[in-house]
Amino acid sequence: MQVLDIGIAGAGVAGLAAAALLARDGHRVTVFDRFDAPAPVGSGLMIQPMGLAVLEALGLAEGLIARAAPIRRLFGRSQPAGRVILDVRYRRGAVGFGVQRAALFDLLLEGALDAGVQLVPSTRITGADGRYMVAGNGRHGPFDLILDTMGFASPLCPRPARPLAFGALWGLVDWPDVSALDPAALEQRYRRASRMVGVLPVGRYRPDGADRLTFFWSLRERDYDGWRTASLDGWKSEAAALWPEVAPVLERIGAHDELTFARYGHRTLGRPVTGRIAHLGDSFHATSPQLGQGANMALLDAAVFASAVAAASSAEDALAAYARGRRLHVFVYQGASWLFTPLYQSGSRFLPWVRDVFLGPLSQVPPSPAVLAALVAGRVGRPLRRVAPEHGGCAV
Repeated sequence: MQVLDIGIAGAGVAGLAAAALLARDGHRVTVFDRFDAPAPVGSGLMIQPMGLAVLEALGLAEGLIARAAPIRRLFGRSQPAGRVILDVRYRRGAVGFGVQRAALFDLLLEGALDAGVQLVPSTRITGADGRYMVAGNGRHGPFDLILDTMGFASPLCPRPARPLAFGALWGLVDWPDVSALDPAALEQRYRRASRMVGVLPVGRYRPDGADRLTFFWSLRERDYDGWRTASLDGWKSEAAALWPEVAPVLERIGAHDELTFARYGHRTLGRPVTGRIAHLGDSFHATSPQLGQGANMALLDAAVFASAVAAASSAEDALAAYARGRRLHVFVYQGASWLFTPLYQSGSRFLPWVRDVFLGPLSQVPPSPAVLAALVAGRVGRPLRRVAPEHGGCAV
């Protein structure tokens, strides 16, 4: 295909990864974001093996591994009984990587700028008009293709996400000097499905920096204001009672503002294309983070889109190929998230009982461990089966 002018709304994981891949293929790429200076939002996340394949194609995998914490196990218990309800171990030599969002953002931003991407800050995209993007400071374009990577609340998305009742408090905490926590596991403790505390090792911001972890606490959105005004010591006591081993982590949280409340919603577009706009990341498939696939899915969207553009003879053909290439994988993971989320985040008393009594033990009976390991790794649905090697198709 001839050189295209491509405009991208949003400098998150999907936007920067797509920008870098497309610019490396010779296209003129401009990324718009509302920030005044490049900066990430959030604390920590997981990069799964399939997402790592995309970072490897970008030449960023080594840098990520130097900063990240290898995750070999996802483990959870239901309290107070202490029942194991989640125990997933990666297979085939694979591992996940817990990483600080700021570290991943810096790597992707550097990769995009090195590829020749133009970054336009202080520009909040509010709509699209044909081949132009519309912002408060005027129209931008024309573009042959527009990528919507603005996430959960994107104004370019044709359908709003359905808000979920539960969100979570997230925060970065230095790794305690004395800790019984597993440095290679994402661990969680649950009381029914309405209370959950978790810890994800996320490595270091710089290769020579201090190790940190992401602490998270499940919370109804309607209860957030009450949590903000209540005693922090009272909440810490509740969290420590649910999981005593996190007490040293809780001691390092000194104010409500050290934790950020993340709101979740569910949306899956039947077709991630609107006119000349392609929707990537949470603009396409918003969900809760129960499967740890958010950044992974965004990277896969970027790789499939770039590969579709490289192989197509026209912009219209590229959009159609992108929609086909992401259909199965997104359907599988959005469906799994829709099924699993109420078991781990809801006000139900019945569903967590089913989880504890039936699904937890069943998950340890073959072939369930292998299926769950493949699901967590991002392999189910073969997301990179049609992707060219230079866009991540060479790995796993």
